[in-house]
Amino acid sequence: MDAIAEWFSNGAVTGRAVLTVVLVAILVVVRWLVLRAAHGRVDSGAVYFRTKKWIGYTVTVVGVLGLTRIWFGGTGGVGTYLGILSAGIAIALANVLENLAGWVFIMTRRPFRVGDRIEIEGRSGDVVDIRAFRFSMLEIGNWVAADQSTGRLIHVPNGKVFTQQLSNYTEGFPYIWDEVTLRVTFESDWRAAERVVRDALAAHAPDTEDEAVTDAIREAGHQYLIRYRHLTPTTYLRVMEYGVEIAGRYLVGVRTRRSVADAVWRSVVESVRAEPSVEFAYPTTRMIADGTLWTQGGGGESQV
Repeated sequence: MDAIAEWFSNGAVTGRAVLTVVLVAILVVVRWLVLRAAHGRVDSGAVYFRTKKWIGYTVTVVGVLGLTRIWFGGTGGVGTYLGILSAGIAIALANVLENLAGWVFIMTRRPFRVGDRIEIEGRSGDVVDIRAFRFSMLEIGNWVAADQSTGRLIHVPNGKVFTQQLSNYTEGFPYIWDEVTLRVTFESDWRAAERVVRDALAAHAPDTEDEAVTDAIREAGHQYLIRYRHLTPTTYLRVMEYGVEIAGRYLVGVRTRRSVADAVWRSVVESVRAEPSVEFAYPTTRMIADGTLWTQGGGGESQV
């Protein structure tokens, strides 16, 4: 305690403490004034958000440099100080340094940006904020069907970009492949069922000849080795245990996946109801007794 009291009674230390308070106060006031000026001149919320972030980064860097100059008197003092404490910092602040390194990686290499839809550690969402030690996502999926928002914010330490697999839905190419799968009975006309799926995709799947889609594909080819030769919707057929499966594959925008799938399925259901030769398939059991065929499934037992 006596040593601490003697240290604080030192005039040089007191002067540095006063300078520290003055510097912090000046930086807080300057940040407030700049943000107020920007708020009055910037109409776009997204632009103001980015401006606020960069102002915060700038103030932080200036503050660190200023405090370093005040307390250590230059780079020589900083080097000596860091040399003494390097072992302790490496152990005590390992996670903090990892997250800070992750932030540098995110800001320089750009595995994702604010607004991108990503998946990490089994969680998916839209990135809404990136800070020095963690980034935030607006969650999608989980208990909500398809790729729609749950309303929850997920905060992820930046260091996870080094240790976890990261998937980006929108980087380079803002489209994904989706499928709708129609299963019909063996007795159904599978060609008619295939026409039902093809017609629904033709009516509701995005137009792959659209200029925006072709431009996105061309841009993706410039950034990554992405080559799609066939972009038009197509169907695939296979035999299942209790019927024939027709899978319709189509290209869709990342954030319109559910709405497009909904429109396609509504068209499929209406067309199947209007097509007497096509019936939905479901798990069934068939038995032959005394030459009579009996089927049992979701609709109960019936004689054929």
